[in-house]
Amino acid sequence: MTRSGLKKIAPVFFLGMAAALAPGLSSAAYPEQSIRVIVPFAPGGSTDIVTRIVTQRMAQELGQTMVVENKGGAGGAIGAAEAARAKPDGYTLSVATVSTMAVNPACRKDLPYDPVADFMPVTNFANLPNVIVVNPSFPANDFAGFVAELKKNPDKYSYGSSGTCSINHLFGEAFKHATGTEVIHVPYKGSGPAVVDTVAGQVQVLFDNLPSSMNQILAGKLRAIALAGPDRVEAIKDIPTLAELKYPQLNSPAWYGLLAPKGTPPEIINKLRDAAVVALKDPKVIEALNKQGATPSGNTPQEFAAEIKEQYDRAKQVVAQPGFKFE
Repeated sequence: MTRSGLKKIAPVFFLGMAAALAPGLSSAAYPEQSIRVIVPFAPGGSTDIVTRIVTQRMAQELGQTMVVENKGGAGGAIGAAEAARAKPDGYTLSVATVSTMAVNPACRKDLPYDPVADFMPVTNFANLPNVIVVNPSFPANDFAGFVAELKKNPDKYSYGSSGTCSINHLFGEAFKHATGTEVIHVPYKGSGPAVVDTVAGQVQVLFDNLPSSMNQILAGKLRAIALAGPDRVEAIKDIPTLAELKYPQLNSPAWYGLLAPKGTPPEIINKLRDAAVVALKDPKVIEALNKQGATPSGNTPQEFAAEIKEQYDRAKQVVAQPGFKFE
């Protein structure tokens, strides 16, 4: 689907996507079997971490196991495409990210799914900061020194991301554009393997969602340089936000939420959303998410749809900036 096509159908979708009903599907006894949840990135990344925290508690509420299945690659597009083709019966769900719902559509003309027409939002699980981290051997301890080192040595350093056309790829390229620096992009199939290689020094810089990197930051195996989010995070409170550092255009956080395929009965959507809300109010879930720097959400399908549209519009604007490179 072309971007122009997405633009044409978006207003209709965002007004009515939560009201669609697939005729002939019975949802009164749902769920009667385990529920598959596709995570469109490799294990160990932020999407995987947040999903497992929330769905484990949701499963208790629903009375059925929620089985997380990782399908990484192409900035989340491979897993999202599989989820889009799933039967709309509530037994195959997926996790929406800024990568799959906003950045991929903004930068790919041959996307194998329609992020607007192929899905029905259930709820946003959590909002969380993005982060710039470096291997401890990198010769800078703060943001000013980081930028200065990159400017002094264009294309000497490489940065990892969770994949081409992922939120972290957009973050990295937007950073380069805003700061006038040149760093070589190395895409991975998710943040998990990108973190491993940054700790090992295979790449020197990582643009990431905070949960993927948090444990390694706290262990001293990665050094945080700056956060993208509304506030500082208590566990690493010395690390400033990019807004504080006078780069508000880079200070956009991430989110992860639950999707169902288009045509899923609204009764199932509502039952899933209610279970998620219960999970996200559980003190243990809140504590687990907060340790990752994430803030629980649990908004309505309509509110989540609006968040998706807002991020898509932002990603489209960033990619369209003069001189912006996004290969």
